[in-house]
Amino acid sequence: MSLPQPVRGTHDLLPEEFARHAHVQGTAREMAARFGYAEMATPIFEFTEVFARTMGESSDVVSKEMYSFESRSGESMTLRPEYTAGICRAFISNGLQQNVPFKVFAAGPMFRYERPQKGRQRQFHQIDVECIGAAEAKADIEVVALGAAILDALGVMEKCTLEINTLGDTESRQAYRAALVDYFNDHKSSLSQDSLDRLTRNPLRILDSKDKGDRVIVEQAPIFTDYLNSYSSDFFDEVLEGLSLLGIEYHLNRRLVRGLDYYTHTAFEFVTTALGAQGAVIAGGRYDGLIETLGGKPTPGIGWAGGIERLAMLADEAPAAVRPVALIPVGEEADAVAAKLAHQLRKDGISIEMAFKGNVGKRMKRANKLNARAAILIGEDELVRDVCTLRDLDQGEQSEVPLASLSSALRRLL
Repeated sequence: MSLPQPVRGTHDLLPEEFARHAHVQGTAREMAARFGYAEMATPIFEFTEVFARTMGESSDVVSKEMYSFESRSGESMTLRPEYTAGICRAFISNGLQQNVPFKVFAAGPMFRYERPQKGRQRQFHQIDVECIGAAEAKADIEVVALGAAILDALGVMEKCTLEINTLGDTESRQAYRAALVDYFNDHKSSLSQDSLDRLTRNPLRILDSKDKGDRVIVEQAPIFTDYLNSYSSDFFDEVLEGLSLLGIEYHLNRRLVRGLDYYTHTAFEFVTTALGAQGAVIAGGRYDGLIETLGGKPTPGIGWAGGIERLAMLADEAPAAVRPVALIPVGEEADAVAAKLAHQLRKDGISIEMAFKGNVGKRMKRANKLNARAAILIGEDELVRDVCTLRDLDQGEQSEVPLASLSSALRRLL
């Protein structure tokens, strides 16, 4: 009989890797709080239409990658493939329109059926930031700055490049879309089938094509900034000036776009080549039309998502685990005393490791394996005198300590 294995595209987060994930989440959580972003969470599954509306029925995620299922009541449900749609749905369904700007941070697992690859599994994890209800360029600057602050705190900012572009307002986008359709219609005979399909539905997505033939055509395609009206141009200039004021370096990427119509103005990605081929570790943009797409009142918004797996691979080592203190009773009578003592010391905030069985030698070996900072030995002789032997495992020194003052002695040692 074969041994059970995890489902393809999933893997177990064992303690060492989990610590790296927790380091990324904890760092992001702390930075988000400094910027005034409160933490929240949405359900892991939503009605399918939440994602179908926001990500587009024809998008690869909706048509090929979502984990959807029918509930017992016959309704279509989907495991969340991203956080933004669920948070915007929560904004609407909880009547938070009066709480703007609604600034939130979230972290958790996402699900997409795609080919497993380095840093991306079918169950993967993201950190997410959303600022809903702020139309000002200052919100774009703050959201990008928060991403940069998290990367800097993780020690990976020097490995990343901020790429940024503008998608303009609705008027600018429509003008650009028309120019793209005219251009790609002149090259229809050379486009891939996927791009031909996108030409009628969503021509901007052709700019993201990975087909080599398409890439050659895209190189000569019109550039978005040539179709910006004055308002859109001024808005983008304010964003760039704000980033420069904060000392955040950026690279203008005129080919960086978002395919769906509710995206406007700022689009950005923090990308790296430290994991092989260039890939985004944080990606986001302004989505002023998204809330309305979900059925809410027109409400501006901007946010980003970051891949925890990729950030964990890039980041500095997670802080070392707390080194425990090994409590080693010698004899049955000492077992009961040690159990009560361990309970009290843990209440006092001290990490105590007490093996369930084994002689002193085996328990000391376990203490060393766990990298214990110290060991407490209690035997019959110590019990009579209400003391214990405290052994400093780093220095190799030991002394007798009254049980009544053991907590204080451990605090000084640790």
